[in-house]
Amino acid sequence: MSAQFSFDIVSEIDFQEVDNAVNQAVKEVQQRYDFKGSKSEIIFNKKDKKIQITSDDDFRLKALNDILQNRMIKRGISIKALEYGEIEQNSSGAAKQDITLRNGIDKDNARKIVKMIKDTKIKVQAAIQDEQVRISGRDKDDLQKVMQIVKDANLNFAVQFTNYRQN
Repeated sequence: MSAQFSFDIVSEIDFQEVDNAVNQAVKEVQQRYDFKGSKSEIIFNKKDKKIQITSDDDFRLKALNDILQNRMIKRGISIKALEYGEIEQNSSGAAKQDITLRNGIDKDNARKIVKMIKDTKIKVQAAIQDEQVRISGRDKDDLQKVMQIVKDANLNFAVQFTNYRQN
């Protein structure tokens, strides 16, 4: 009997790196001249897996968002892992936005991945397991083709490949 190979498609975030990126962004905001005297802040709620950005106006909020995104990218966190809420404005003109961190692949997106793989007719099995998709097959080349297809697909969430093994 020939060997069976497998790997998992996951969407994971390193929350320590998110914390580091937020801390770096906060330091940069404190040092930047264009933010002097403004009430701009970035708050990372680890328990709820949310980031809240607040500033005096829309323009500064967008600049704050750019700083945060740049820090996330430098820390190896995909921007696709961030889900932006609506920009809320209060009576004084200050703007606030909540950013939810997406961790794990939800059932609908997992089904999309499985359907996409099955439509290719490559001889592999795809199974949804909790918040990940397990791909298994007899040929390593087929698994690598699947990896490339998933990488090339324009998915609206970040994906990583883990747990590559031979059974």
